[in-house]
Amino acid sequence: MPKGSLFLADGSRFDGQGLTFEGLALGEAVFYTGMTGYEEALTDPSYAGQILTFTYPMIGNYGISGEAAQYPRACVAGAVVKQIAQHPSHHLSRQTLGSWLDDERIPTLTAADTRAIAIALREHGTIWAALAVGEEAVESAEPALTRFVRAASTTGLVPSVATPVVRREGPQEGPLVTLVDCGVKRAVLRELEALGARVDVVPYDANAETILANDPAAVFVSPGPGDPADLSNTIATLRELVGRKPLFGICLGHQLLALACGASTYKLPYGHRGGNQPVKDAVQGEVIITAHNHGYAVDATSLPASLEATMTNLNDDTNEGFRHRFLPIAAVQFHPEASPGPSDARGIFERWFHDAGIR
Repeated sequence: MPKGSLFLADGSRFDGQGLTFEGLALGEAVFYTGMTGYEEALTDPSYAGQILTFTYPMIGNYGISGEAAQYPRACVAGAVVKQIAQHPSHHLSRQTLGSWLDDERIPTLTAADTRAIAIALREHGTIWAALAVGEEAVESAEPALTRFVRAASTTGLVPSVATPVVRREGPQEGPLVTLVDCGVKRAVLRELEALGARVDVVPYDANAETILANDPAAVFVSPGPGDPADLSNTIATLRELVGRKPLFGICLGHQLLALACGASTYKLPYGHRGGNQPVKDAVQGEVIITAHNHGYAVDATSLPASLEATMTNLNDDTNEGFRHRFLPIAAVQFHPEASPGPSDARGIFERWFHDAGIR
């Protein structure tokens, strides 16, 4: 197998082996703590532009089925795995994780010290990185990373995974929900359809007239990658919609709605990624285990008087949800649709339908 290396912008280097595909990936290095859910994570649009390190030592035990894919292709820039299972055991498995990553042309580093990488990322926080597989890529990685860091921007991430056109999903009848697509996962659409909703998917930069064109019962703002502050036009459009339709957002959508309502966001030093984040639901009076993938958070102290915090992360006290005191507007930071993942929060979609009077 070709040699491979992960280069961090602080000068750290981690060596290992690549898969068959040789190439160079540039992006943010992050780590994922889940023992399962790798197919979902690798195809999650929220991971666009990121080099994903799996902390669990063996990944790929149940292969790749296609059933858990959240997007038609892999969305990560690169992947780092200690060991990939060569003989997956699951009746839905179509191929090994390694062969799928090669088919998707994702530079992948194996046999690397993922524990040391996770510790480095935990100490330094999210950091720009280069993942190189093959001698040519390894030789060019450090100067390429230097150029990348100087010009790095997250503004192109949402356009790379969001729909460019309006399309209809779901049944032919039922309440209409307009979904503002910032990088929507298949599982989100599945949850809305399960509640009987017709879904008009519109681009992230659609104006208010386009979003309201078919008089939807409500507007949903999807998850997605990057910094919410990059989407100033989307924020302005959501501000126009406040008070006109029920609004709900997840992850990036949560941050965008907060900004539209007058709150602020900030970059987390490490980000939250994985399927084991405990969240206190102040409304229901319970603690739920949730799936996360975000590098930014809503500043709870910046919530205007019209918004009240409804959920809090018990690991670091970051805001996990809010609702408007007078209008049908709510949002959560985590992914209640995670699949596979914890199911504690699955009722969030149904609760929103009930509270917003969507029928």
